[in-house]
Amino acid sequence: MKLKTAFIGFGKSTTRYHLPYVLRRDNIEVTAIYSRKRKPELEENYKEYNIEFTDNLQDILNNKEILLVSVCSPLQTHYEFAKRCLEAGKNVLVEKPFTETTEEAKELFDLAKEKGLVIMPYQNRRFDSDFLLFKEALKNKNLGEIVEIESHFDRFRPEEAVKPGTPVDGVFWGLGSHALDQMISIFGKPKKIYYDIRSLRDKTKPDDYYHVELFYDNIKVIVKSSHLVLLEYPKFIIQGKNGSFIKYGIDKQEEYLKAGTMPWEKGFGEEPEENYGQFAYIDNGGRMRKDIMHTISGDYGRIYDNLYEAIINKKKKLISDEEALMLLEILTIGIKCPNPKIIDFK
Repeated sequence: MKLKTAFIGFGKSTTRYHLPYVLRRDNIEVTAIYSRKRKPELEENYKEYNIEFTDNLQDILNNKEILLVSVCSPLQTHYEFAKRCLEAGKNVLVEKPFTETTEEAKELFDLAKEKGLVIMPYQNRRFDSDFLLFKEALKNKNLGEIVEIESHFDRFRPEEAVKPGTPVDGVFWGLGSHALDQMISIFGKPKKIYYDIRSLRDKTKPDDYYHVELFYDNIKVIVKSSHLVLLEYPKFIIQGKNGSFIKYGIDKQEEYLKAGTMPWEKGFGEEPEENYGQFAYIDNGGRMRKDIMHTISGDYGRIYDNLYEAIINKKKKLISDEEALMLLEILTIGIKCPNPKIIDFK
């Protein structure tokens, strides 16, 4: 059985992070795409797929064959569109960061449960190659007990114009939602959190830096991002009582997609060897050993594979309501609370 799907929004999110994966899956069919303004030149690129393009949302809501709608519109419209789709009996995938408030998210989850539907945020970076490798590295017994983890999302954009906006337009809400979700998916709810969220380039604009620490029973997890990092820092670091792991370089899917290389093409997403994971640990004889861990292929389309199983075969969905709400709560506290928390010795 094919899962018939529609999209709300026809911008970069849809064309770069969704369609290249969905259109190559035999069990999913893209039936329609809604855009407030039609884009004939862009529509022409998808002529072979027999997609109905429309500027009337009711064309999607009234189509009983469409079972899943992906909401890829601006954050401020997520709640409205998702609610209308649920009310029309559609399952919904919503681009991160899902909604602007936890109250909106709770309402959508309750409505979905009431109607027996699936709704889920699009946390595609759970299928980044670097994160998949990191998860495998955590299983390596040579590291011993894990005590500290770092995750970085760094860039060097000192001149980049940042538009005026609210905190949800900042890097913490935008990139932090990825990094935090990755950690929540492994470790769950932290016991304590430290926040440092700032605007380094222009204090009148939304934040472009965050340093957040999540404290669990025996592990501290650091997630960090800055737009003022010129010399590359490892993407992931694991420190154990018997060794260390580092991984340089971010997942290459976005880079290849920007360059026009599609997921089905040879070499898509491949990384240079210098970006492979690196282990160093002490063996039973007391000698230091070093190993290389080859990159694991990423695939954002696996989100849709999970949705197919959740909708058609009633399997468990990938991102639980509890995880999505926990992430929104952490993000919301971060932008509302005074930070950083600093002890002033006088």
